[in-house]
Amino acid sequence: MSCSVVIGAQWGDEGKAKMIDFFSQKADIIVRYQGGANAGHTVVANGQKHIFHLIPSGILHPGKICVLGNGVVLDPIQLVSEMDNLISQSIDISYRLLISDAAHLILPYHKALDGALEELRSNKIGTTGRGIGPCYADKCLRTGIRVGDIFLDSKTLEKKVRQTLEVKNLQLVKMHKKDPFSIEEIMEIILAFKKRIQKMIINTGYYLNEEAKKNKTIILEGAQGFGLDIDHGTYPFVTSSNPTIGGALLGSGLNHSVIDKVIGISKAYITRVGEGPFPTEDFGDDGNLLRDKGGEYGSTTGRPRRCGWFDVELMKQTARICGLTDITLTKIDVLSGFEKIKVAVGYEYKGKKIDMFPSYLLDDIKPVYEELDGWTEDISKCKTYDELPQNTRDYIAFLEKAVGVPMSIISVGPDRENTIVRDTWKKTKL
Repeated sequence: MSCSVVIGAQWGDEGKAKMIDFFSQKADIIVRYQGGANAGHTVVANGQKHIFHLIPSGILHPGKICVLGNGVVLDPIQLVSEMDNLISQSIDISYRLLISDAAHLILPYHKALDGALEELRSNKIGTTGRGIGPCYADKCLRTGIRVGDIFLDSKTLEKKVRQTLEVKNLQLVKMHKKDPFSIEEIMEIILAFKKRIQKMIINTGYYLNEEAKKNKTIILEGAQGFGLDIDHGTYPFVTSSNPTIGGALLGSGLNHSVIDKVIGISKAYITRVGEGPFPTEDFGDDGNLLRDKGGEYGSTTGRPRRCGWFDVELMKQTARICGLTDITLTKIDVLSGFEKIKVAVGYEYKGKKIDMFPSYLLDDIKPVYEELDGWTEDISKCKTYDELPQNTRDYIAFLEKAVGVPMSIISVGPDRENTIVRDTWKKTKL
């Protein structure tokens, strides 16, 4: 059997969608295991740009099965919109999209509460307002509406929704001075969703384990990135789920014995959307140039991304916690034209060296940089590693040695064809 986990190794937006699309060419099943429509995954295939929020980007490959796992919080309106968009492009999704009966539904009151809570905060988190946090909160409070609940008889389902809605309306009206939602409008969304997708709903944990026994090749696709993990990230400026290896297992229902690769996706520099600490952020001309050359604007929010230099300690912590076997380095073509390229190789706090990515004090630490020589060549047309300029290869070798994980795949452009596979990529079914 072959199961690979694809994890964002920084603060999200590392280029996971392109790489999942690339890996999907040799996979049978692609599984989204956490997060919701707050993640925007962009793929360029044959010159055409596709943006996904919920459906795994592997759907672009005919015959591939795409699964939304139990760890996902699912916006029914967004999902149907994505389905319709794919159908309008003559992309067949019949019998290829499966949805966990244990995934939780994001409903309009979750989005309203998300925005209202952000308004109250003096120290903004930078939520996308997509209802992710409130939906995961309902999951933990055991008041959530799960996908499988749509199969309850109509009276039981309405009673369950009504009980949750009464509490949400109290919060919206009494605490936040917002308009309430009617039971009719919520039920209309749920029943329309049922009519559209009821044949897609299965017990995905059972399905995936059975397919693994048949030696199917499976990819587990994460959203966001390690630095946004609710346990291991820069709390409270994090997402409400676990994009890390633990989230992959919990959110898919697979167990560790089927995993043979854990692939970290990392930009050759680093970006972050929204609020939160960012030790290597560049506030000068270089940061602006990285943003402009890299097109660094959020695919979900359109917000400009904060840009800075590669952070070795962040990557080492990702590798340590997630057990990375390989790293895919993306967007290295953006660095073409920089005379010098900085790499943060450690931190200092009050003059003392810190040998790890800390859980706090991130606003007070000072990165320790080394500078490497840049290159001027356009590398986007390179097809092999040896075609890359020497300084580009030196940069990759430096990062690889510093992090301690092989950088087995190098992405030199947005299209799936702009991908270099090195000899360090161990031969598997992927």
